[in-house]
Amino acid sequence: MGLARYACDPAKSRGRLYPEDESTFRSCFQRDRDRIIHASAFRRLKHKTQVFIEHEGDYFRTRLTHSIEVAQVARTISGVLGLNSELTEAVALAHDLGHTPFGHTGEEALDALMQPYGGFDHNAQALKIVTSLERHYAEWDGLNLTWESLEGIAKHNGPVKGELPYALSDYTARHDLELGTYASAEAQVAALADDIAYNNHDLHDGLRAELFSTDEIAELPILQDCFGEVDRRYPGLNYYRRRHEALRRFFGILVEDVIGQAQGRLAELEPGDVRDIRGAGRAMVLFSSGLWADLKVIREFLFHRMYRAPDVVEMREDVTKVVNELFPLFMAQPELLPKQWRKDVEEVASETALARIVADYIAGMTDRFALQEHARLLR
Repeated sequence: MGLARYACDPAKSRGRLYPEDESTFRSCFQRDRDRIIHASAFRRLKHKTQVFIEHEGDYFRTRLTHSIEVAQVARTISGVLGLNSELTEAVALAHDLGHTPFGHTGEEALDALMQPYGGFDHNAQALKIVTSLERHYAEWDGLNLTWESLEGIAKHNGPVKGELPYALSDYTARHDLELGTYASAEAQVAALADDIAYNNHDLHDGLRAELFSTDEIAELPILQDCFGEVDRRYPGLNYYRRRHEALRRFFGILVEDVIGQAQGRLAELEPGDVRDIRGAGRAMVLFSSGLWADLKVIREFLFHRMYRAPDVVEMREDVTKVVNELFPLFMAQPELLPKQWRKDVEEVASETALARIVADYIAGMTDRFALQEHARLLR
């Protein structure tokens, strides 16, 4: 299947900040995807929290397995819509690179500590990683991704307006990503694939952790019909197979809804090229209003029964303490930072610059490394 006229064509890419010779066997977006997969920050996602601390169980999702699931969903949707699957996959795989250890709990703690120095935002941090903090190449810092991939990482959730996170502001001052417009349809697909993946797998993980029961989720919107269909088709089915069959139907419903909505909106807009997508003034890829209303009920259920479950809240308190104690320690004694980070510290001229280096270091930690460093330095 060829690309739709509104897809991002690699032959028409806006290119890279630092010009390179093109590959003879990979498109520019394929190279972006491959560079992300080989990045140090991508490997570290293996040991970063999705909901449960990475070492709490071998079966729970981590940021890495979550990102792989997002990429799978994104490729499927992208292919149906005639979009560039390699670009979609690149954005999907990179979307969580900026997450701290301990998931959103770690991010909230680091953001609070960074308020005097410009705050912390994981989406902006992902851009900083791929444009600066990955330091492997001889001729530049970062991965030197294409403009389209950087755009998708920066604004896959929609236009970025108001006061910009400093990591976005610093980069776009020298490489304008047009943050005030919508991103390509490929990036929009990656954003919705993220929603689909975590709404589905958080139900799986919550069941495995026994934070709620199959009977309870069988009463939720959408899922009620999914379980009903399974029971009609497979009466007396084994407990585990029953819930798996229901959840995979739930997963399919979310994907089909997004595809249908996107097809309708694209047909209505009749975009001639990707510029029409960016300038449409509204998203092309989203859930239907009815399904979104049902999803909000499910998300509210997950918030109270999973994200704020007593065991999870206790964990949140413990790991918040880790971040809250590591940050001032490194601020007061930057000589405790690894050798390659101390070199950056020697060049700073302000407390804000030092704080941002410390934040970069802590944000890059895995769950287990943060816990090990806290135990080594503070106990």
